[in-house]
Amino acid sequence: MASVSTSTVERPRTDGPGSDLGGDWRVIVRNDSHNTFDHVAQSLARVLPGVSLEKGHQLAESIHNNGLAIVWSGPREPAEHYWQQLKSAGLTMAPLERA
Repeated sequence: MASVSTSTVERPRTDGPGSDLGGDWRVIVRNDSHNTFDHVAQSLARVLPGVSLEKGHQLAESIHNNGLAIVWSGPREPAEHYWQQLKSAGLTMAPLERA
């Protein structure tokens, strides 16, 4: 009877601990029929850093025309925070996704 060797081969780690938290995450707002352009624009300007009311209106137009828009991208923790604030404002949110 032949002998079978069962040794474990460890692969080198390519990512550090907690690496699933790294990288950019996308905050995506979906189009809906119950929010006005003004409400969407004002919510985006109020919640997202660097988004003016004018930029909020541009994003609202993109959401309306394309069905959704990536409104912010960055580290996971602030992405979760912005996602929750926009959802609390009544916007229709897609699940967070990795960029």
